[in-house]
Formats: sequence, C-alpha cells, structure tokens
Amino acid sequence: EYKSCKEIRLIKNTQVDGEYTLKINNRKVKIYCAGMESDSPKEYITLIKGEADNFSEVFGYRLKNPYECPFNGSRKQDCVCKNDYLAAGLTVFGKIRLDIISMQIKTTDLLFARTILGRAVPFATAGDCYSAAKCPQGQFSINLSGTDFQVSDATKWMAQGNYATLNVHKSQDGTKVYGRCGGYCGKCIPNSAFGLQVQVQER
Repeated sequence: EYKSCKEIRLIKNTQVDGEYTLKINNRKVKIYCAGMESDSPKEYITLIKGEADNFSEVFGYRLKNPYECPFNGSRKQDCVCKNDYLAAGLTVFGKIRLDIISMQIKTTDLLFARTILGRAVPFATAGDCYSAAKCPQGQFSINLSGTDFQVSDATKWMAQGNYATLNVHKSQDGTKVYGRCGGYCGKCIPNSAFGLQVQVQER
C-alpha cells in the first residue's frame, strides 16, 4: 500500500514513469507518477476523457462596442470586433497535477498540457475581453469521468477583472464542470481560498 509516488520509487526501487495504484484516504486510486528518476516524483491524474473535454480558453475577440451582446451571446466570428486580445489562448490537458496532501489540482502545471493557440491558460480557467455586458465567451471544461476523482463541493469559481461574469455548471456527481467566463477584460478562476479541490469519487 503506497501513499505517494516517492514511496513507490523508494520501496519498489523503480524509476519508471507510469500509472500506479496509490492509497488516498483509505481508497485505492490510479495515479500517474512522473519524474520517477528524480528525488521528488510528482502525482498526476490521467484524464481519460482527454483533451477534447479538458481545456481552458481565453477568447481573443473584442467587440468594437463593448456595451453590446450581439447574437444573444452566441459566438460568431463575423462580429464587429477585433481579434487582438494579447492574453488569448487555448490550452488542452492530458494529465493534471494533484497535490496529494492538500488534494488540490495545481492548475498552472502544464507538463502534460499543450497550448494550441496563443498563450497558455491554466486548468479550470477561462476569460475574454469581449464585452462589458454579461456576455462571456471564454470557456473551460473539466471532465474527470473514468478517473478515480471528482471535483469537491468546496470548489467554487470566482470572477476577476472588469465587468467579469461567470457561468459555471457542475454535474451532480462532480466529475464534469463547464464554464463560460469573461468581461472587459475578465476571467474566472477557482476560488483562491480552496483552489481546485478534488476528492476520491464516491462509489
């Protein structure tokens, strides 16, 4: 019964990165151990649903008239706007870093993430500089289905920035979260007091 990747490395005397079984809160869970050749390997959750369902985006378009919300807030490339927001980006995630002591996801750990557009955006984060009306366009998606974890009820999102609005929906079992966030300019991030807290799935 191993409690950390470091323990596996020492006791099993292995330096191979990969999926292992750890015991967290007396439950067996699958964890990916990375950096096993180093003295401080780190724990990751492999996102079974993959990059399509685990992404963070800061939308790059800005309305010429920021007090509108055209097309009822739905996204169209032919808006009267400029695509010049410097913070824009889209990052997709294959694995996320878990701090097994605090049970928080380290949202800025991008070891198993790919930024496919613009700047890197942390996990569970979205934003834009599109509109000062409640018209968020940036999106994030979290899907922990198939893993041994779910987002804890303690995790709440908060808005940051000017005219920031957030619209976050969590599935009943806590495995999926979808958010649309933005402002002029604004974003949403997991509340800094708790961070992105996860727990072992209740079965």
